[in-house]
Amino acid sequence: MKQQVILKEKRVRPICEIAREIHSDWGKNIYFGAKPYLTAMLSLEKITDKYMFDSADEIVRYFLSNAGTWKGETARRIKKELNEMLKMK
Repeated sequence: MKQQVILKEKRVRPICEIAREIHSDWGKNIYFGAKPYLTAMLSLEKITDKYMFDSADEIVRYFLSNAGTWKGETARRIKKELNEMLKMK
């Protein structure tokens, strides 16, 4: 009897969808250093996109470096998701 191998295809969410979730979770107390990068992320789809003169991966990296005050389970999950996205580029 043959063994079937079922591969799960991991869905990569659009950056703008992730940014909306961040905004919803972080609320009104978004750290001022992270805010411009989060705003830029709202208009990005893929990690290979551009926002004005910056690449999406730079924007995501800058966001992550300024998101240290964002804590909790959602923050950990999304930061991991963004880091995995950066590794795939």
